[in-house]
Amino acid sequence: MFYWFARFILRCVFFPTLRVRKLGLDAARRPGGWLLACGHVSHLDPFCIGAQIPRRISWMARIEFYRRKWTRALLGAVHAFPVNRQGVPVSAIKTAIGRLKAGEVVGVFPEGEIKTAHESVMRGAPIKRGVCLLAARANCPVLPCVILGTDKLNAVDPWLPARRGRIWIACGEFIEPVQGPDKHAARAEMAAKIEAAMVELYARLRREYGLEDSILP
Repeated sequence: MFYWFARFILRCVFFPTLRVRKLGLDAARRPGGWLLACGHVSHLDPFCIGAQIPRRISWMARIEFYRRKWTRALLGAVHAFPVNRQGVPVSAIKTAIGRLKAGEVVGVFPEGEIKTAHESVMRGAPIKRGVCLLAARANCPVLPCVILGTDKLNAVDPWLPARRGRIWIACGEFIEPVQGPDKHAARAEMAAKIEAAMVELYARLRREYGLEDSILP
């Protein structure tokens, strides 16, 4: 219940302050378990995406965000779970697979952290293969997603009640897990599909709304 209450509050805040442009979000109504793979330009991305996606998202969050009691309690209340990026995150993988098999949506940032310039997947950089591993083991599809403009929301002006702030969100088509005897090759093939989809979503947003390439930091 707290997740939906928090989502309602966020939408109430967004309505008078931000202009949100959306493409393809109806795909996110798909029932059952699936992975939401998002580009990452700001720490505000999960909040902005969660306020627009119609399904509840179980975000995989960096363990560093769990060091303070209040952030740990907040993240738990919105159904997020921690991932330790050092070594093999066995606990996070098991939690993610369990939730996917239970029919939930798990949100991940396959770049691993905020990426800018040439390091962004939207400009052709590679993603990490963890999302492909989860998709294969849980036998669930991946929905690629791109969000732009959230890096500009760290100032006060975009949040004033004049709809000065703008964000753009686009979802593509579901990508089914790639299976095969060679697991490394299968993950590489699926990663390439996700990367290509996110590059295309970025290009589509730019075409649709006349955005300059500088919109991506």
